[in-house]
Amino acid sequence: MHLLVREIRTLDEQDQADDLGHAPADIVCLSFSDSDLATLAAGWDAMPDGRPTLRLANLARLRHPMSVDLYAEQTIERSRCVLVRLLGGLDYWRYGAEELAATCRRHRIPLALIAGDARDDPRLAELSTVPAPVLARLDGFLRQGGPHNVAGALRLLAHVAGREPDDGMLPVPVPVAGVHRAASLDGRPVATILFYRSHLMAGDLAPFEALAEALEIRGLATELLYAASLKEPEAAEFVERRLRLTRPRVVLNATFFSSRRDAAGSPLDAAGVPVLQLVQAVGSEVAWQSSRRGLSQTDLAMQVVLPELDGRLLATTVSFKAEQASAGLEDFAQVINVPHAEGISLAADRAAGWARLGVTSAADRRVAIVLSDYPAVGGQIAHAVGLDSFASLSAILRILKGAGYTTGGSTDAAELTRRLCHDPATPYLSLAEYAVLFATLPAAVRAATVDAWGPAGSDLSVGDGHFTLRHARLGHMILAVQPDRGAALDRKAGYHDPDTPARHGYLAFHLWLRTRIGVHALVHLGTHGTLEWLPGKATALSAECLPSALLRGIPVVYPFIVNNPGEAAAAKRRLGAVTIGHLTPPIVGAGTHGAALELERLIDDFAASDGLDRRRGEILRGEILDRAESTGLLAESGVRRGDADDADALARLDAYLCDVKDLQIRDGLHVFGQAPRGHRTLLEGMMRALPDADPAALSVALDASGPAEAQALLAALDGRFVEPGPAGAPTRGRADVVPTGRNLFTVDPRAIPTRAAVLLAEKASAALLERHRQDQGDWLRRAVIDLWGSTSLRTGGEDLALALLLMGVRPIWDSGSGRVAGIEIVPLAVLDRPRVDVTLRISGFFRDAFPGQIALFDQAVATLAARDEDADWNPLAAEHGTEMPSRIFGPAPGTYGTGVEDRLARGAWTDRDELGRAYLDGSSYAYGGGRDGTADATGFARGVAGADALLHVQDHAETDLLDNLDVAAHEGGFAAAAASLGAAPALYHADTARPDAPRIRSVAEEVARVVRGRAANPLWIEGMMRHGYQGAAEMARALDALHGYAATLPVRFDQQFELVFEATLGNEMVEQFMRETNPAARASMAARFDEARRRGFWQPRRNDVGLVLEPDAS
Repeated sequence: MHLLVREIRTLDEQDQADDLGHAPADIVCLSFSDSDLATLAAGWDAMPDGRPTLRLANLARLRHPMSVDLYAEQTIERSRCVLVRLLGGLDYWRYGAEELAATCRRHRIPLALIAGDARDDPRLAELSTVPAPVLARLDGFLRQGGPHNVAGALRLLAHVAGREPDDGMLPVPVPVAGVHRAASLDGRPVATILFYRSHLMAGDLAPFEALAEALEIRGLATELLYAASLKEPEAAEFVERRLRLTRPRVVLNATFFSSRRDAAGSPLDAAGVPVLQLVQAVGSEVAWQSSRRGLSQTDLAMQVVLPELDGRLLATTVSFKAEQASAGLEDFAQVINVPHAEGISLAADRAAGWARLGVTSAADRRVAIVLSDYPAVGGQIAHAVGLDSFASLSAILRILKGAGYTTGGSTDAAELTRRLCHDPATPYLSLAEYAVLFATLPAAVRAATVDAWGPAGSDLSVGDGHFTLRHARLGHMILAVQPDRGAALDRKAGYHDPDTPARHGYLAFHLWLRTRIGVHALVHLGTHGTLEWLPGKATALSAECLPSALLRGIPVVYPFIVNNPGEAAAAKRRLGAVTIGHLTPPIVGAGTHGAALELERLIDDFAASDGLDRRRGEILRGEILDRAESTGLLAESGVRRGDADDADALARLDAYLCDVKDLQIRDGLHVFGQAPRGHRTLLEGMMRALPDADPAALSVALDASGPAEAQALLAALDGRFVEPGPAGAPTRGRADVVPTGRNLFTVDPRAIPTRAAVLLAEKASAALLERHRQDQGDWLRRAVIDLWGSTSLRTGGEDLALALLLMGVRPIWDSGSGRVAGIEIVPLAVLDRPRVDVTLRISGFFRDAFPGQIALFDQAVATLAARDEDADWNPLAAEHGTEMPSRIFGPAPGTYGTGVEDRLARGAWTDRDELGRAYLDGSSYAYGGGRDGTADATGFARGVAGADALLHVQDHAETDLLDNLDVAAHEGGFAAAAASLGAAPALYHADTARPDAPRIRSVAEEVARVVRGRAANPLWIEGMMRHGYQGAAEMARALDALHGYAATLPVRFDQQFELVFEATLGNEMVEQFMRETNPAARASMAARFDEARRRGFWQPRRNDVGLVLEPDAS
């Protein structure tokens, strides 16, 4: 019997090994908490002469297994007693705890392992070597805290170390929560600051004192509370009771993690007001200043992602860590939290903004409702994913009017469309006024703006000495189209550009709202705008980050489609926004139409006659195939007449027609605050993914979504708390996302990929490998996978899991927490196929949100490259002994997109090679293995040129690859790049909308399927026509995406252009609809069809196409 060895690597091995150089001591105390170490140091300083020797160390320096081994050998083996206090329990330091336990048992050293919070972990007691009564006393001393108890803990440790007798002292109870400073209840709005009791015990209160002072200056009566932990029932009860008593207008929270108690919510919910999450960075200010991400992976998880589960709104960093020398201890510098004045000012502004909103009556509130101009092409004003913006704007104005807001003028959607889309822009701010406001911005922002755009008077929106804007005033409501971030010709590229500042007109608009109008809140209607993508850090923004500089304290309320967690997270983390999830559009089966419907009927006739009249059957089969060939459907089904026998050709045609018929398409758009028109079809879509669900319960939740969205908007604008809720795709089985109308949150990135994601990815990886073998006759050996952050959040990391599985690697998880702990290499004998050398092309949001997953994948690459395996079976093994190139690439730090989107949108390119070079230029930054955006054009080009295939995954039915140019830029950009390098890899589009039955199609097949099933489908077009201007815009977007594929793929799409033309501008009724409701979109479509003709992508069959496309035809 042969035992196969499975190689395992843990994520802790990614950390830098650290030699602390500590000499042995009587007592060694280790903790992740700087406050623990500070109080122990203070307690030791207070001990009399002759005290035991003491070593203190932060466990963050002992994450790497080699660091643990070295510390155990150099320090622990010859020490006399060891105390380890683990915040979060065993799962946060499993290797270290187990190694220390083994060392201490081997050398008979007393070891006490205790939990660092209110949650007991019996596993720690099992690893400890001190008697249970001693362990309980130590736990009690440190859990209670305070000088008296810390002194008792140190004397007990001295006894355990054999240095003095046990004095029998027991822990003295200390309040688990309390009031550090009560607010003056003098009629001013109250702001409550909550921090850990450990800060009080350590005397580490400077950041909170400074914040309290800043809030008082802004007119808020400030109360400071402390609590040992919000998971501690007694502390939670006290905080709840105190919040109900003082009724603050805003809460500023400095505790970590989530404190939700299942259905009971968080103790902080008791106030019923916004809770701002303060960040106390574990790193230095210098590190933060130089970081594009803003926060470390640990800070991001503990102080951003997990608090979002409670519905908290991110503020920014109010303190940084700094060392302070200890008077008597060797090798120890106390780490304290140093106030960050800039961040404290920003946090205080935001708190004051929410408090001001809450104390202002509805009739007096001034609210700006902003509509996007993304992606800034003709006829696309107010675009929002899945949302009819103007119908929603009309609905919101009616909701606000009913709640007592001052809304003058007509709220009719058509009238609003006319005023904001068709009427000319009007003046709103003079250049002289702007000069005064511009001078208030940070000096760095002013300098960068002038350097990029010149003087304000040259801005494209300036006329007669004033900035102009598409906007309307209705009572106290300001309705406005978000200005271009950059010059009109460059604005699509500029949306996600991290370095180029917004132009003067953009700054003027937001400064005008904040200072001249004095808006109480800004509502951005729909997914998504540009404010959250302005230059600056990904999280924990500085005053010089443009979102902070422009908003300061304006509360942002952001209706956001519920299935887009990634971009919602960007709005939450960079704007501090309340992201109110709204429903996706209704979903309906595409069915068949036109030639496909006729063929379906003929195939039914053939099936009925099969076996009854053989001759008639053969005639019918020939007629079916002839018609299918003449209409292009046979080619779409992957069959060339003569390459397969007629029986096989008919079977494949029938399968393709069924595939198109089963395509799920949107039946119109959602209107915010209203029950879905297609309730039944959306319910059916969810039931397909959840066959065991209760349809009655789902129906009730869907019915409740519209009213819940309206109530959440009113709550946010009242300065009240909005309940948190998960983001996800309803049609992929996410019943928990309805009812919508909740503040969206995402998953803990440390758990990605989840166990469920790996199980589902197994099916997708098997389907991909099988499809490639069918197409190429050989195993897939090298692949590039397009990895997006939103997809990873929705699916729990199925794409990343698929990449690992292709390589013959599986994640391993911590048994207690469920977080990913490392990787396991599957032996080739078990894998029974060659490993795939996978290169990841990651999105900008993935880079920002998943540093741990980047490290995990990089660890898999390095481990495989070092294995002694034949290069034919492990392509990475050929890299062994060389400097390991990266297999993770993406956009430059702080940038987003591929660099292809803009060129496609504007038609600003000469040939396919230019688009390929743009993709390479926008994707050639290496990550992982110590690289954090290192330019490596050669490395990425080698990965693209050597790839056998590209894979992009579409994980739900609520979108497709023709929704916008983004997917075309990624898939087509790669194809163009590969072609420019002389390669022709397979291009695969994985459809995992039904994760139990994934489908792998070529990109060209998927384009044809979606054109036939949606873009040229009368059912979809009729649904869009119900939405006027917005529906016409959606038709234009589908054509733009099709054109993007024609520009980048080595495939002709004549048939697809023909189908879309005949269904839109070639259809008299549809053309008239577009002419009347959105002439700009009609003109955009005409120009795009004409461009396709000029570039040779489309040879129209009709002779009158030119007349239809004439500019004056509209």
